[in-house]
Amino acid sequence: MTIRSTVLPGGLTVLSDEMPTVESASVGVWVRAGARDERPEQNGIAHLLEHMAFKGTARRSPRAIAEEIEAVGGHLNAFTSREQTAYYARVLADDVPLAVDLLADILQHSTLDADELAREREVVVQEIGQAHDTPDDIVFDHFQAVAYPDQAMGRPVLGTAETVRAMDRDTVGAYLARHYRGTRMILAAAGRVEHDALVELAGAAFEALPPGEAGEIEPAIYKGGEAREARELEQLHLVLGFPGFAFEDEDYYALSVFSTLYGGGMSSRLFQEVREERGLAYSIYSFHSSYTDGGLFGVYAGTSGSDAEELLDVIARESATLAQTVSEEEIARARAQIKAGVLMALESSWARCERLANHLISFGRIVPIEEMVRRIDAVDADSVARTARRLFSGRPTVAAVGPVDGLESYDRIARRFG
Repeated sequence: MTIRSTVLPGGLTVLSDEMPTVESASVGVWVRAGARDERPEQNGIAHLLEHMAFKGTARRSPRAIAEEIEAVGGHLNAFTSREQTAYYARVLADDVPLAVDLLADILQHSTLDADELAREREVVVQEIGQAHDTPDDIVFDHFQAVAYPDQAMGRPVLGTAETVRAMDRDTVGAYLARHYRGTRMILAAAGRVEHDALVELAGAAFEALPPGEAGEIEPAIYKGGEAREARELEQLHLVLGFPGFAFEDEDYYALSVFSTLYGGGMSSRLFQEVREERGLAYSIYSFHSSYTDGGLFGVYAGTSGSDAEELLDVIARESATLAQTVSEEEIARARAQIKAGVLMALESSWARCERLANHLISFGRIVPIEEMVRRIDAVDADSVARTARRLFSGRPTVAAVGPVDGLESYDRIARRFG
């Protein structure tokens, strides 16, 4: 791999990963700003701004933006998370200049037209309603809110109907001006791209980008607790979790291995015992979300209300016994799964583009593939046991949507892991 990095005078970092054997390229701009950079009354503004970026600039109408990228067979999209917002394009190699120009235009010269904003607010409200109507989606918002109560990290990425409808053009414009600055942004590209040419394109296209930082973010302080929402559903959607690890934690890779063998695949402990042996759930899996200053680890399951107690028995027993009973065969299988995912992603220009930006934001550097593989291979039974002890020593977070009447009390659930 040929990975190169250049910082432009205005602070924008340009990253490239050249793949000379492909005919296309993925190009994106990552902004170090997301849901956790919002004040309470602004909840959802990062996501709304992501929508508004495609609603017209001084040079292009919303239709022109869509037509220009599709006229070359390309794809333009964006997403918002808790710590970042990304805008990206996938194009043929000859159309990289167009992709850079489009991204620069929508991020620096959006008109934030009042009529477009009014329409898009309602589109986002519809998106919020759709999420609320999806129990296996909204349960994660409840989980996040209880894990980080009364904090930006605990509020939903989409915001609420009330906060979104209250946002006017000045509010959205002020957020953009505060956070969309050179030192907080990364232009990353992978595929058939040449670094020096990319730097030249970026320097010309992003000349209007203001320099400077936006200030400190609110720290994430895990609390834990429970949230229960009674609904007339066939299944109880349950998320049970604990404080996880930050990106730079010494056990970050051990947590990846632990999560994989605990509930990360069809051969995992939870899948085999909960689904294959007992038939208690169709869907069950563990997950971990790392942040710059913390993280969350949890288990999701969809089960019947009458099976919830037995399901919790299995989850608690496996969490307690895994550290003492884990085999080298299990660890080797989990390591192989993770390494395969890392190495297979090298075949995708989009995955490599995303990796560049995410690594710089999360780790402050591009972690070499060889180092990642080495650290994954270094995970052994002792580090898995240490990870288990660290994870399940905290105060649990429980979120449930559906027939919650039969779900045991929070204190009893907590005692299972005490």
